[in-house]
Amino acid sequence: MSAAPRARVQRRPVHGVLLLDKPLGLTSNQALQKARWLLRAEKAGHTGTLDPLASGVLPLCFGAATKFSALHLDADKSYEATLRLGERTSTGDAEGDIISRRPVPAISAEQLEAVRQRFLGRILQTPPMHSALKKDGKPLYEYARAGVQVERAARDVEIYELNLVLAGEECGQAAIKIHVKCSKGTYIRTLGEDIGEALGCGGHLTALRRTATGGFTVAQCITLEALEGMDDAARLRPLLPVQTLLHGFETITLGSEDAGRFLSGQRRRGAWADTDSAAVFGSQPHALLGTARVKAGELIAERLLTPIEIGQILEQQIR
Repeated sequence: MSAAPRARVQRRPVHGVLLLDKPLGLTSNQALQKARWLLRAEKAGHTGTLDPLASGVLPLCFGAATKFSALHLDADKSYEATLRLGERTSTGDAEGDIISRRPVPAISAEQLEAVRQRFLGRILQTPPMHSALKKDGKPLYEYARAGVQVERAARDVEIYELNLVLAGEECGQAAIKIHVKCSKGTYIRTLGEDIGEALGCGGHLTALRRTATGGFTVAQCITLEALEGMDDAARLRPLLPVQTLLHGFETITLGSEDAGRFLSGQRRRGAWADTDSAAVFGSQPHALLGTARVKAGELIAERLLTPIEIGQILEQQIR
């Protein structure tokens, strides 16, 4: 007997930001598609990926929020990680094969502090082969899986905060707990490997959790399981407004006539200070219109919402 056809999900316009606590084992896109299915959202995207073996804060953007998702790619991030010493793997984490083993020397508090200081501030970091960075249009991990090594230029990243704590043994090996706040583009797997080398024994990550990205923290996040346990209407409640992605932008509010002209792409004049980052709102009703820059008193549109999107957001707010 053939299985009954699966019911088709009726999509709907959904606008906002969902802070997801991504579980282990899922790619960022798999987590996004699961959340999109639960919300029945027409359009969705995320603000940067987490590895399948990493958990934690993953902001998901729906509808009009996808227009501003790229703004969050530059956000600083915080992580907690576990570094198992004495074993290097092909990927820098527990997903890869062990490629070398070395004895772990006794590590004093003074040695650990010296290593911590070495990796604080601006450092040079070579991106790992097992990463999504592209070479000639192909991700580096595809070259790595084919056994091909590609030259990668080291690049500047910044480690704002770093805490290293000896954590006893993990599976018979000494381990270090890492807490780090860093700039965009920092690979925590690479940081862990470099710390292991600085200690003379190598190492690889066995756990990685993103605890914050930009102004978003894991305490604000919801899990897929919690979302799945809600009824259809309740699933919209954890959504944050689209303008959540515009934290730190100057706020400009326009009257009805100027708002309409701004939405059609016309420049407006006013007594505004120059800025490259303005969030523009209409006053009646109060609603986000888009982003702009101000130069010499002129408000110049950058990314605009459509009148349909604005109407849908206002309707979503009163559900």
